[in-house]
Amino acid sequence: MTIPRPGTQVRGSHSGSPINALFDLLGRRWALGVLWNLGTGPRSFRDLQEVCGGISPSILNSRLKDLREADILERSLEGYRLTARGMALRQIIVPLGQWSAVWSEEVFAFVKPGMKAKVMAEP
Repeated sequence: MTIPRPGTQVRGSHSGSPINALFDLLGRRWALGVLWNLGTGPRSFRDLQEVCGGISPSILNSRLKDLREADILERSLEGYRLTARGMALRQIIVPLGQWSAVWSEEVFAFVKPGMKAKVMAEP
C-alpha cells in the first residue's frame, strides 16, 4: 500500500487536497500512536511496540514505513525519531489531545486513568 499523496484521490475524498491526504495517513491504524509516542525522543522498534500497547510487528513496520515515506519520522542510530516536519506536526496534535481530554470528561464523563495528566503535561 502506498501512502496518501496530495493531488491524488484518497480514502473519502476525490479532491486530492493535502489535508485529506494527511488525515488519511494519520487515520491509519496506530499512525497517531506512533507519532505521539515518539514525542519524548527516539525509540527502538521493541520500545515502540511496548508503548503502543503491544501493536503487532507487521502493523508497526507498516506504519513506520508510511511515516518515513511521508518525512514524518526517520531511523537513526538511536532508533526511530521524528523529523523536523514530524515535530512540527506533533506540536499541532498535542493541543488536540489536550482538548479531547477535557471534552471526554465534560461531555461523556469519561476519564482514562492517567491520560489527562499525561496529555496536559505536554509542552
